[in-house]
Amino acid sequence: MNRRRTVGASRLALAAAVAAALFSSVASGQNKKEQFTGFAINTNSGPKTATVDFAIERWSTDAERAQLLAIIKEFPKDPNAKLVSALQKMPKVGYIRTSQTLAWDLHYARQSALDDGGRQIVLATDRPIGFWEARNQPRTMDYPFTILEMRLDKRDMGEGKILAGTRIYVDKKDNLVLENYAQQPVRFNEIKPLK
Repeated sequence: MNRRRTVGASRLALAAAVAAALFSSVASGQNKKEQFTGFAINTNSGPKTATVDFAIERWSTDAERAQLLAIIKEFPKDPNAKLVSALQKMPKVGYIRTSQTLAWDLHYARQSALDDGGRQIVLATDRPIGFWEARNQPRTMDYPFTILEMRLDKRDMGEGKILAGTRIYVDKKDNLVLENYAQQPVRFNEIKPLK
């Protein structure tokens, strides 16, 4: 069952966070490699947990952000095919993995300062598509993105959400909408830096 991210306060906050990462021009001045780990809890099909590690090797540039934004503005009702193609062609910004999976390249990473001295990080990439899914083309193929949104404090510790299987569009009120194929985003807790 599909759930749009425009319903409910937490869903609005997540859509707003991603919109801020795409629409704001906050430049990310650093390019040192950062590594984090966190604990993911997926409650959609019975509770499943996993440790998720990710690394940011560089931040997406203003030009890369502008390229994605231009696609959304040009094709507001269904930018997904063009958006995922553009995202896949962008240079790798880092990776994400669990202890049971190989690393998957991230293609978009932006950060912005929070009022409390912490920061918000939004990461995006295409999602892994298996052979069966690619061959049979089920409805899940319409949800090509994985998006992570995290809020870290001054010590780089915090929490966030992972949307695995998401599509993006602009609604009639010009709001950026994240529609997730699953019922709920994956909770991403106990995020901390890896030394």
